[in-house]
Amino acid sequence: MDVLWEEGSQNGILRRMEALFAKKECLTPTEIEQRLKSVSIQPTMQRISICRYVLCEADHPTAEEVKEWVDSRSFKMSLATVYNTLNILVSAGLLREFKFSCLGKSVYDSNIVDHYHFFDVKNGKFHDIDPSLLSLNSQLPAEFQVSKTDILLTGNLIH
Repeated sequence: MDVLWEEGSQNGILRRMEALFAKKECLTPTEIEQRLKSVSIQPTMQRISICRYVLCEADHPTAEEVKEWVDSRSFKMSLATVYNTLNILVSAGLLREFKFSCLGKSVYDSNIVDHYHFFDVKNGKFHDIDPSLLSLNSQLPAEFQVSKTDILLTGNLIH
């Protein structure tokens, strides 16, 4: 998973972001099964296969990318099964769904910690951004009680 930080920022910020957004080590099928059961989801072979990809390997995949990965590595399943499973995982809090207009479809994120996104137009990849790197000065009236903020920055990542 790619993480962005400000040019010239201190090593402490970089280390904190790497720890915050580090990709998890891949779970075994048994660990995936236990995780599903812990949130009252019946573990099926389809769900375990999808979880292996979205929780361990993928980085902001679309449902179509999930289907392609599962079809090539385990067994064929319908796109409806993929969508249904992704929706179940989102409802259980194991994934977050982001609907970004730049793609015209949803992407799914196993990083459930609050964070923002940067979309690199050049290569079509999403990068997670630690919210502490952006300052927002809200001047909303008091009657607006914000419960969640999703921010997508779009541009080109210069290497």
